[in-house]
Amino acid sequence: MKILILADVESKGLYDYFEKSKLDGIDLIISCGDLKASYLSFLATFTKAPVLYIHGNHDNRYETDPPEGCIDIDDKIYCFRGLRILGLGGCLRYKPGPYMYTQKEMHKRAKKLRWKLHRSHGFDILVGHAPAYRINDGTDMPHTGFEVFVKLMDRYAPRYFLHGHVHANYSDGFKRRSAYGKTEIINGYERYILEIDDDTLRNDTSRKARMDRSGMGYFF
Repeated sequence: MKILILADVESKGLYDYFEKSKLDGIDLIISCGDLKASYLSFLATFTKAPVLYIHGNHDNRYETDPPEGCIDIDDKIYCFRGLRILGLGGCLRYKPGPYMYTQKEMHKRAKKLRWKLHRSHGFDILVGHAPAYRINDGTDMPHTGFEVFVKLMDRYAPRYFLHGHVHANYSDGFKRRSAYGKTEIINGYERYILEIDDDTLRNDTSRKARMDRSGMGYFF
């Protein structure tokens, strides 16, 4: 499976210099926020792959002009070919406005999903706009990560955590890929293609089946 991850800036290679062949083989597109609705709608018209999105802190325009032909997964668990994808958009509140949350508010959002997490027996991919607290986040308030993302990774050990918000040109410490425990963390700034082999997908399905049989509860 090939997943195209997008965040923060529109890729000229996919917009200004677009060729339909650039989407060949892409099975799923995931936006980690702060992208023009027209950009996501444009891509959706040229692919049969679902285009999923969460909200970034600059996506207040989505309220009146959401990306057409795309799927909002904020505060939801979306299943695609056996992968359970959890969306929690927004960033740490640093001024009044939508899609910004205090640490406590983001924790409450995650807690409201506990029954969905229980029914789905966890999740495989966490999609956020902001990073996790003190894991490749910034030192300023707007780019500080969320503490609850660390708790979610500790509790559920998802295979991937995808985010944006921290741009490649912000500092020399930008990390495209890193790891926390059993979770691989990917900053989707501009665009990045994640390939998941079939064996990995089969192992994920097998792991979920074992959890089903065990009756393990998923709460945090």
